[in-house]
Amino acid sequence: MKENQPTNYPALYTLVVVFFFWGFIAAGNSVFIPFCKNYFQLDQFQSQLIDFAFYSAYYMGALLLFIFSTISGKDLVGKWGYKRSIIYGLLFSALGAGAMIVAVEVNLYAGMLIGLFIVALGFSLQQTAANPFAVILGDPKTGASRVNLGGAINSFGTTIGPLVIGFALFGTFEPISDSEIANLPLNKVVYLYIIVGLLFVLAAGLFHFSKKVPAGINNEPMESANKAKNTLIVMTILLLAMFIPVFLSYKSDDALQIEAWQNQLKETTDSGVIASLSAQIKDTLHSLEITRMAWLIGALLSVVGGLLFAYNRATKNPEGWGAMKYPQLVLGMLCLFIYVGIEVAIGSNLGELLTLEEFGNLQSSEITPYVSMYWGGMMIGRWAGAISAFQFSQSTKKILLVLVPLIAFGIIIGVNSLAGFNMSHLYFFVACVGIQIISFFLSKDKPARTLIIFGGLGLLAMAVGLLTTGNIAIYAFLTGGLACSIMWGSIFSLAIVGLGKYTEQGAAFLVMMILGGAIIPPLQGKLSDIIGIHNSYILPLLGFCYVIFFAFVVRGFLNKQGINIDQVEAEGGH
Repeated sequence: MKENQPTNYPALYTLVVVFFFWGFIAAGNSVFIPFCKNYFQLDQFQSQLIDFAFYSAYYMGALLLFIFSTISGKDLVGKWGYKRSIIYGLLFSALGAGAMIVAVEVNLYAGMLIGLFIVALGFSLQQTAANPFAVILGDPKTGASRVNLGGAINSFGTTIGPLVIGFALFGTFEPISDSEIANLPLNKVVYLYIIVGLLFVLAAGLFHFSKKVPAGINNEPMESANKAKNTLIVMTILLLAMFIPVFLSYKSDDALQIEAWQNQLKETTDSGVIASLSAQIKDTLHSLEITRMAWLIGALLSVVGGLLFAYNRATKNPEGWGAMKYPQLVLGMLCLFIYVGIEVAIGSNLGELLTLEEFGNLQSSEITPYVSMYWGGMMIGRWAGAISAFQFSQSTKKILLVLVPLIAFGIIIGVNSLAGFNMSHLYFFVACVGIQIISFFLSKDKPARTLIIFGGLGLLAMAVGLLTTGNIAIYAFLTGGLACSIMWGSIFSLAIVGLGKYTEQGAAFLVMMILGGAIIPPLQGKLSDIIGIHNSYILPLLGFCYVIFFAFVVRGFLNKQGINIDQVEAEGGH
């Protein structure tokens, strides 16, 4: 890369298409989850397996690339070239869209999960290539602004994804009852994924045939990190060992007995029998749920324990750990894991929360504008966060820092209103956007300070949401999206600073931690099956506590390495 190199805009505009796809599908899952829960008669944990399938694919894709690259000694994506890697990723996602179509045609929930896994596996390859590709498409000094542009387009996808996928699932923007959902035809989902699959293929064609898009080959040698590789492999095996018993428990003797009792309940009118069966179901189910919860906590501890093990061992003997010998990276990996997990969990469990009487007693078809506003909060924050990447004067930046979030909020309201939703009940959410604007001014573009302030905002929002009901609680939980919106860039920049020749490897490790979106939402889903969906939001509250903790402790690590934390610049979002 050369300084003052002109930006390759045709290639950049082609590239941002893939950023849009990531946001569109990911946010649409928040509507897909409550739909599948009602359509397939699932509990909250089972419905959250959509997130498990989607985000675990990101982790598995990044891990496999890392293993292959470690064995070969060269970065596999760099060897293929960023252009060809994105093409492969898009075609793989198209294959996943095809699998989704087949699964919908045979009405198989497990097949849909496999389809989403394949789609996201393609996204993992695209994401690994797209961020560094955006940087090399021009002057390296303005690389962050190009990544931020991709993040802004990604966030636009998260805003309209719930609307389009909601229409595809429900066939209308008008509310329909949850009981009617079970009898809906899924032909519109087939049409949706036919279109999405064709768009993947079309985007791959644009990349392949465009002479303006460079190959982006990078033959830099891969830094050795065998101990890190082995730790990640063991961690993955432990994760599977923890989740498999949970999956099998749904066909266990206890589960089948509960199903038999439930069938007996439907056939009897004897009050004594009903009372006896209900008590047996309650006791057996409670015991079963506690067992499932224990396994899921074990899955969480597998990740947390694995990273803390790496941190402890690498501190004593850094040889063979590669980028993981840096404490800011390992604790940053854990922070990114938790942040992605709570970001996804808040939005994915929102639909179930809104079905409660004290939260509006909404039907699944009525939650779309709330989901759109939650993920739109990401767009509001990321658009505002992108301002600092451009060379505006200080006075202009201050004006834009007020105007851009308000304009983004207006776009979310406008798009949903055009879709026919009554958004009057969300107009006052602009007050929460105002609090976010104040938070940006207080943050002063400093990543650690930003994490503390926005982590505190998320913590306060979850506390208010847990202690209240109705619109106040809904606004509080939606504010979680505003709080999470800028965390990716801040955590990423703090975790990766000072890594030197291990920077690319550290970035790959951080991308793996999107795994949090696969582990924490199902964990909250199972927690909600035990203590209720409202109380389950204690999990995101605890997550924000760790984000704040990381922001405080990373300062000490960087100071010991002679790095001025206040000079670290935040980079674009995922």
